[in-house]
Amino acid sequence: MDISQAAIAGIGATAFTKKSGVSEWRLAVEAVKAALDDAGIAPTEVDGLVTYSMDTNPEVYIAQALGMKDLTFFSRIHYGGGAACATIQQAALAVTSGVAKVVVCYRAFNERSGLRLGSGVMAETQAVTTESLRYGWVAPYGLKTPASWVALFAQRYMHVYGATSESFGHVAVSSRKYAATNPKAHFYGRPITLEDHQQSRWISHPLRLLDCCQETDGGQALVVTTLDHARTLRHKPARIVASAQGSAPQQHPMTSFYRDDLTGLAEMGVVARQLWAQSKLKPSDIDAAIIYDHFTPLVLMQLEELGFCERGEAKDFVKGHTFDLTGELPMNMNGGQLGEAYLHGMNGIAEAVRQIRGNAVNQVSDVNHVLVTAGTGPPTSGLILAAEH
Repeated sequence: MDISQAAIAGIGATAFTKKSGVSEWRLAVEAVKAALDDAGIAPTEVDGLVTYSMDTNPEVYIAQALGMKDLTFFSRIHYGGGAACATIQQAALAVTSGVAKVVVCYRAFNERSGLRLGSGVMAETQAVTTESLRYGWVAPYGLKTPASWVALFAQRYMHVYGATSESFGHVAVSSRKYAATNPKAHFYGRPITLEDHQQSRWISHPLRLLDCCQETDGGQALVVTTLDHARTLRHKPARIVASAQGSAPQQHPMTSFYRDDLTGLAEMGVVARQLWAQSKLKPSDIDAAIIYDHFTPLVLMQLEELGFCERGEAKDFVKGHTFDLTGELPMNMNGGQLGEAYLHGMNGIAEAVRQIRGNAVNQVSDVNHVLVTAGTGPPTSGLILAAEH
């Protein structure tokens, strides 16, 4: 089975808001319909659906609402934002193996006006599961939110490599610069400076407010089919040349504090090795990157795990004009989750597709390969998309 014979052929999203005023089901249905319309595919042609285990919208109700026919494939990926690129991997495996012909991947939630993931572990909302019981190792010490979990990794990284809060601020400033020119971004028209970042309030030291992604209501969907089929549709295909999932030893969802080394993201290392091996590419071949920016310190660690710089060197790599459209590594040109919307990474995949098509708001010139990562901390995933010539 050759996964490079699969492609993303359609992308669609709802508005990104702080209060959608509609159900998560409606958000999912609207996003899926928009993606199918973008591809020029009728709902009756869809025979597969993939989403997250955390999504509240069962596949059968999406199919029912849109008038889909028989479904021959449906799958869900666990671990929150770590699932983003893995949904595309599952869809690509399905279409290249012949299990399905057209698969739609989707994620929809009212994450701002409904259940806010940033609120962390709350005893009254946690069912007794193996996963929730594991939080008993950290919650009694006050580590109850994603920001507090990431803060421990960030503190250790700063101690070992000499990174500072300003090192993290460069990531936030870059994402917000791109969001400021993206009309679909929540922070459209609202760039920040490094001084703004440094003056933002502490959330969980060393994380400031502007180191943390926003919370969003919205939905995003992507259509995956065979490369041959995609070539007959409305847009230039975004060919899937590599896709991978990764979990490393002593892995916990966001709280892998028992590893020997807390200065890296071993799960992303697992993904990176697979992506480079599958694609036969190297970091210098990547024209643009969508790096999952839920928290700025983890962006630096991902850049190192992926080989864009050596361990401990990301604090210098992020300075200057590295992430500009003409820089060494244009990154998160839609504004990322810090600036556009927090859709568990699915909107980042959509931006990668726009870059391949050549119609992004902040378009990088001559794009051949775009790398996308999913959420780190939990088991994660990644993609490399390519243009056709």
